[in-house]
Amino acid sequence: MSSVLKVILGIMTGTFGFYYLTDVFRNRKLFSDKSWPGLFGAGFITNFFDTLGIGSFAQQTAIFKFFKLVDDRLIPGTMNVGNTFPTVAQAFIFMTVVQVDPLTLVSMSTAAPLGALLGADRVSRMSRHRIQMGLGFGLLAVALIMIAGFLEVMPVGGEAIGLRGWKLAVIVGMSFVFGALQTVGVGFYAPCIATVYALGMHPLTAFPVMMTATALLMVAGGTQFVKKGAYDRKVSFSLSIAGILGVFLAAFVVKSLPLLVLKWVVLCVILYTCAWMFLSAGRKKTELKIKVI
Repeated sequence: MSSVLKVILGIMTGTFGFYYLTDVFRNRKLFSDKSWPGLFGAGFITNFFDTLGIGSFAQQTAIFKFFKLVDDRLIPGTMNVGNTFPTVAQAFIFMTVVQVDPLTLVSMSTAAPLGALLGADRVSRMSRHRIQMGLGFGLLAVALIMIAGFLEVMPVGGEAIGLRGWKLAVIVGMSFVFGALQTVGVGFYAPCIATVYALGMHPLTAFPVMMTATALLMVAGGTQFVKKGAYDRKVSFSLSIAGILGVFLAAFVVKSLPLLVLKWVVLCVILYTCAWMFLSAGRKKTELKIKVI
């Protein structure tokens, strides 16, 4: 079952790569004068942390804005296109080196893109502020449960590599929801890690699931950005090349971590994303008040 998923992802990536690299080659004379080393550095560092589960979009957005590397209008397309190859690399690496139940992997990885496709319209009507606050409190609750486990106040977590019955139904449903939320800029990684952990799976099993689901999302979305030319070709190409190197280095680090250390990494990712959710929600609310005034 997972082999079929690899074939599908491979075919989709090959199609995306044809459009992407052909477009970059044809328009190479239009490249900006931005520094190659700086762009490569940004791609390497952000995709290194992306492979650890922290995500790359928030970091890259901050870098692009601070150093004025990409026009704001092109930032979404640049990130989606440029990070597609590194994310696909993450998916293949973790599907190969991490043992996870095929049914759980395929179900969750399929549910997320379907959520993005079928749930995007409904989610887009929801208040981003409320979504961010809700997820922030949800992640905070999981983080507190994890801390309670570390302090041996209550037993949590587990080492299962798959789920069945109602737990499988819950995690597939949540993957659908998280996929839909990603269309409005809410990351998939931390909620996925938190749900996997809360349902008793080994924390490492979240990595092939979230990487594969995100890869499927990005291949489909990236192709549309390329066709419309709505991305910075030089920056995206830099992210793709350097990002793959960052992925391989980080993947080696992740898969070699002892379980206890991995749990602490997961906790840090959840707390980081939780804080980001609350800060983003606070900024949006402040902006709305200013506009009203």
